[in-house]
Amino acid sequence: MQEKLKYWSGLLFQETMALYFAYRDPRTPWYARVFAAYVFARTVSPVDLIPDFIPVIGYLDDLILTPVGIWLAIKIIPGDVLDDSRKKAKETSLADTTSGKWYIFLVILLWIIFFAALGWALFPLITNRFR
Repeated sequence: MQEKLKYWSGLLFQETMALYFAYRDPRTPWYARVFAAYVFARTVSPVDLIPDFIPVIGYLDDLILTPVGIWLAIKIIPGDVLDDSRKKAKETSLADTTSGKWYIFLVILLWIIFFAALGWALFPLITNRFR
């Protein structure tokens, strides 16, 4: 059982890295780039939309949405681009591609923007309720 888990997690990692390389390839159509970037960022992001400590649902998004997102992204990326990306993914580790502070900065910035927009949208509702 543990060997199967190692195999599947390695495959998931490799496909995620292939999406990263496909996103950076100029032959990839814009819509596939956007979706591949979203799936890659969501997969490697340290922040979950649904925290893992919430029973069942916390892990359900990771166990279902991540593989489905990877599968959909693979379907819309051209085959030759995907083949080249998979070759690069076999030769690279995650630390080689996202090692910069820019990645961490970008993830934190996107979450700050998300929560600021959410607060901006909900603030009038909350303040009017307590009047």
